[in-house]
Amino acid sequence: MTLDRRQLLAWGGALAAGQVAAQPNARAGRSAQAAVGAGPRRIGLALGSGSARGFAHIGVLQALDEAGIAASAVAGTSAGSLVGVMYAAGMSPWRMQELALTVRDIDVVDMASGNRRGMVSGYALQRLVNGYLNNKPIEALSRRFAAVCTDLSSGELVALAQGDAGAAVRSSCSIPGVFVPNQHAGRELVDGGLVSPLPIQTVRNLGADWVIAIDVGSRPSKSPRAGLYEIILQSFEIMGRALSTLEQQQADFLIQVDTDRFDSADFNKRKDLIEAGYLAGQRALPALRRLLAQANG
Repeated sequence: MTLDRRQLLAWGGALAAGQVAAQPNARAGRSAQAAVGAGPRRIGLALGSGSARGFAHIGVLQALDEAGIAASAVAGTSAGSLVGVMYAAGMSPWRMQELALTVRDIDVVDMASGNRRGMVSGYALQRLVNGYLNNKPIEALSRRFAAVCTDLSSGELVALAQGDAGAAVRSSCSIPGVFVPNQHAGRELVDGGLVSPLPIQTVRNLGADWVIAIDVGSRPSKSPRAGLYEIILQSFEIMGRALSTLEQQQADFLIQVDTDRFDSADFNKRKDLIEAGYLAGQRALPALRRLLAQANG
């Protein structure tokens, strides 16, 4: 294990109260009561968008893994799709952390020189994902998985739940203006955060009947925007907050990591983001265990 958990928890104790929200929704109480006696629930995970803040998902998954809480289905949007496909493939969150801390920018970012539709082609990300998964298609993964994308022409939500896993993640992460839109089955696909930054309904469509949503998004940063990439991400954050707030109401349980102190464009804070996610997951566990015990009663 890379992180010293005793040091991490001591660090977390110094954080101000209220930095993380971990709570059942009103819907969750009704679901738990109605489910008593119905047997074990099919747990699903909805992993939200967040660009660099998506590393926090890994820490939350570590906390859930330590508690023995596993999901049978996972849906991810943008950065959530990258973490989600690894989880669906059966990769441990500890292995995810190792990869996250060692992968280089050049392994992910391939500049699309001369292309006026985006700065990054996305092929490098696609190859990286398929390499980690030994080129398994989505339908061959250990858990059901869907990557949420947006059809650039129609604005429709597109959930990719079969076929090339790397291409699905690439499509879900294709921020307009940054990535060149990905072609898939005659459609041009871009970042799913445009339509569903917290894909709760999508994971229900995969068969989950009890959904844990992990929101790693943040309020827009007040820091000056240094360039085009930062301006685009800031625009996504402004739009995404409103959509995420609406989608949160569909979850049975919400884990909301406070990522306000992290810039969505700062990929150098990976370890700190993983730690913040782990603490959020730890703090959520007492309430989550109680609701799951009721739901599985």
